Amino acid sequence: MNSLPEQEPGQPGQEPGKEPGPGRRSFLRGMAGGVAGGVVAGGVAGGLAGHAYRGATADPAVAANAAIVTGRLPAVPFHGKYQAGILPAPSRATAVVSFDATAANRAELADLLQTVTDRARFLTAGGTPPPVGIDGPPSDSGVLGPTVVPDGLTVTFGVGSTLFDDRYGLAAVRPAHLTPMTSFPNDDLDPAQCGGDLILQLSAGNADTVIHALRDIAKNTRGGLQVNWRIDGFSSPARPTGTVPRNLLGFMDGIANPPVKSAAEMNSLVWVDSSTSGEPSWAAGGSYFVVRLIRMFVEFWDRVDIEEQETMIGRRRGTGFPLDGTSLYATPNYANDPTGDVIPLTAHMRLANPRTPQSAPSQILRRAYNYDRGIDQVGDLDMGLIFTCFQQDIGRQFAAVQTRLVDEPLIDYISPFGGGYFLALPGVTGPSDYYGRAMLA
Repeated sequence: MNSLPEQEPGQPGQEPGKEPGPGRRSFLRGMAGGVAGGVVAGGVAGGLAGHAYRGATADPAVAANAAIVTGRLPAVPFHGKYQAGILPAPSRATAVVSFDATAANRAELADLLQTVTDRARFLTAGGTPPPVGIDGPPSDSGVLGPTVVPDGLTVTFGVGSTLFDDRYGLAAVRPAHLTPMTSFPNDDLDPAQCGGDLILQLSAGNADTVIHALRDIAKNTRGGLQVNWRIDGFSSPARPTGTVPRNLLGFMDGIANPPVKSAAEMNSLVWVDSSTSGEPSWAAGGSYFVVRLIRMFVEFWDRVDIEEQETMIGRRRGTGFPLDGTSLYATPNYANDPTGDVIPLTAHMRLANPRTPQSAPSQILRRAYNYDRGIDQVGDLDMGLIFTCFQQDIGRQFAAVQTRLVDEPLIDYISPFGGGYFLALPGVTGPSDYYGRAMLA
């Protein structure tokens, strides 16, 4: 979205009609049995490593930074009612990957989802990959060394509206608010970087952990998935201090968010509730997942006067304070500034979050990462924001916020070009459960 620092509180060659030859489904599931011991060992090893490291220094900030650098972040529990990657603040590294499903039928789709679950369960716990025979390829890429460290890895997995066509018999259970992504005024969407049957976000303390997980999942699902688009990102350390990172426009990003520790707020704004919203029962505990890829024209932005930058955003660049405030989390007093003399009526933060009773239901839980893809075809810097957000209803929340942002002054310096609408699936509740099991029941 144009939302930056602020927001609301078949196998190739297979003949048509033929079932795949022997080995395809068994290949998808081939690793499942061999990693169980590694999961248990990794959970213990990861936990002990985290405790041992935390005790090595009296300075929590130093310990936390060193834990990230060494990959010793503890494992994030995988099982639960909700997916573990939704509520936490952004990790240092991420990859967002869209896939088209190539599973031949519903049974193969179920097998694919079980395989993704098995791999996510192992990778987030860590452990020792199983040995293989002397004539077989290694069971692990070795990117993380002989033992897979959890490094705080989370796997967020979702489905797009196109999965609910006639291929797998899922049309009747499509989530009520799941549609193709809308193109808003000021967008310049590239179809090659939009949509997808499935979405996968891998986030961890280090980029090699993310790459390792992506390669593992890609290896074990070959034949069932085809990458549609991918983008890698990072979250910068808070500078000069604090907990709020900066985006590549230089402003603190994600200051105003609903409180994730409030169950009432999360139940009303983030989690799908099938009892009141007309959603299929299987979707309860999921969350609508919007991905919006936003390029920033930083060469132009860097030539803009600092005062003009701040009035476009509505905050001080150095401190993050609202233009009428004296602290980072101060609530802007729009009632005392009805004509926008201090914070312009067109300021990004004021449009995104007017702080009125009418706008309160449109709050979203935003999560954003920076990206840097080098240079484009004409040599301009290609960098920007991977904007993601979670909500109960895309229309009531994300689309309402985005509509308010149409034609904001910031559009001269940014260009949304890709992404999609998805439903992050409900959590995997235990060892016998898997992503999307209730959806396929």
